[in-house]
Amino acid sequence: MTPWRYRPGPAMLVTAAFIGPGTVTACASAGIGFGYALLWALVFATLATAILQAMAARVALVTGQGLAEAILSAAGNPALRWVMAALIFASLAIGNSAYQAGNISGTAAGLKLLGLHAAHPALLALATGTLAAMMILIGKPAWLEKLLIALVLAMSLAFVGGLAVIEVDWLRVAGGLLPQLPADSLFTAIALIGTTVVPYNLFLHAASVRGKFAADAEGLAASRLDTALSVTLGGLLSMAIVIMGAATAKLTASGAGPLDDIALRLETLFGGAARSVFALGLIGAGFSSALTAPLATGYVLAEMIGGTGDPDRRARIFKGTALAVVTIGTVFAVLSVNPVQLILIAQSANGLLLPILAAFLLWVAARKASLGEFANGPIANIAGTAVVLVCAGLGARLILRSAGLWP
Repeated sequence: MTPWRYRPGPAMLVTAAFIGPGTVTACASAGIGFGYALLWALVFATLATAILQAMAARVALVTGQGLAEAILSAAGNPALRWVMAALIFASLAIGNSAYQAGNISGTAAGLKLLGLHAAHPALLALATGTLAAMMILIGKPAWLEKLLIALVLAMSLAFVGGLAVIEVDWLRVAGGLLPQLPADSLFTAIALIGTTVVPYNLFLHAASVRGKFAADAEGLAASRLDTALSVTLGGLLSMAIVIMGAATAKLTASGAGPLDDIALRLETLFGGAARSVFALGLIGAGFSSALTAPLATGYVLAEMIGGTGDPDRRARIFKGTALAVVTIGTVFAVLSVNPVQLILIAQSANGLLLPILAAFLLWVAARKASLGEFANGPIANIAGTAVVLVCAGLGARLILRSAGLWP
């Protein structure tokens, strides 16, 4: 019998994508502000993410299409196809360009925490964006995947290493796994879920999984395992950051923000080495997201407008789109521009896209005509429906927030 051996697969890109500077900031803020009380939100978000990502991977493997292709093909009505294509474009192409500035700025913040205090933030942002562009321009997909997996493993060592040296009240951690909402914590709980259940990860996973597993029962089982382990790792890393924030909340803070606060508190407790470990984790989080956001956008635009008969054209669209996202994000980061209008458009589009995309994904994954014997069963449909309802709530929150009706 061949011994069982797990190798990180394409689902690890999902972890690399959703553990970005925004996630680190949201988790650190949750721990500092509410202790361990909101850990349950990350447990739920991790389960929801695993369910949706597994469906996206299964649809891609069985149909041989990317997720954008599969959804647009299933939407038989031309008007509906145009609406879906517009939402996908606004959410990914515009949204990821705006959010890319945060990924690059987050990497630069990690470099400053690591000790590059004298370097100007704009210079660090420019260097980060240039390196990301070079990786996309000259890197092969398999090589980039290995790089991203290495960054995830580095993040894991950094954040778990930081957690290992802190005195943690594990009974209170266990209590935080039970759903509860302390005063004024609703927005933070929703933010923790929203920063984990990310629409573009569905497209990224569907694009990267094809060719990695066979479209049969054994291949789909291997893909499910890869998804479950990778997403669970991401959830545990997010929880580790919340715990670090909670465990150090009573120590002296810098007042500059949650990331600087945790770094200062770790340094106070354990010296400069602990600060450096946290900084390395933030660098890994920022740079991995600075690669995956452009890659996801490139995959989707290539699927939508690249055609099926010209692989060279699709490759040009893929790289051109990815480089455009990196360039726009770098410019915003270098100029310290807050792309408010683009982010408002992206939030509105995400608010509409998230539940619609989840519903379409559930519909395609349940169709015998699309997936045959590998279509959803009753349990998968029930779990998927529950996630869709939560996604609808998240979508409403994003729309209300973008309209200024949510604090």
